[in-house]
Amino acid sequence: MRERLLVFSDSHGYAPALKLALAWARESGRSPDAVAFLGDGLDDAESAEMADRRAGFSCPWHKARGNNDFGFATRDSALFELGGSRFFACHGHRHSLYSGLETLAAAARASGANVALFGHTHAPFAKTVDGILLLNPGSIGSPRSSAGATFALIECEPGEPPSPSFWGMGRRGAISPVPAGKM
Repeated sequence: MRERLLVFSDSHGYAPALKLALAWARESGRSPDAVAFLGDGLDDAESAEMADRRAGFSCPWHKARGNNDFGFATRDSALFELGGSRFFACHGHRHSLYSGLETLAAAARASGANVALFGHTHAPFAKTVDGILLLNPGSIGSPRSSAGATFALIECEPGEPPSPSFWGMGRRGAISPVPAGKM
């Protein structure tokens, strides 16, 4: 059975974008079975999660604390399973991202994960290295790429590799696919 994971990071105070993306997922037939938030905006994530619950939707949220999330008891990383895949989720600031992705891939491998989710760089990215999908959804609130504000949707089916897609949010809230060349 296919399951969907919405992945967000780096909202930096822009909770309305998270809420808009969640509403889009539900209205477009892409309702998530789980949500991952990768830090730097945990207060935004909690606000969006509560709004989603008030609207009658409930799915697990997996959160990791970022380098700008002060006063939260949330851990620096999360480990969870969905649709036959095992996910290692972190913000990435403790994994030497600007020196390469080896430290992140090693942490994911050590945890038994086949997917490593990370944020921190504010730019969408996906690459499979030694059987581990390394994915950054970009930033939903403070982008640093030509793709603008982005998030990811990963579809998982047991026995199949996870299938990611990236989505961009336009100035008026329109959500559309992000072509690979824009990342």
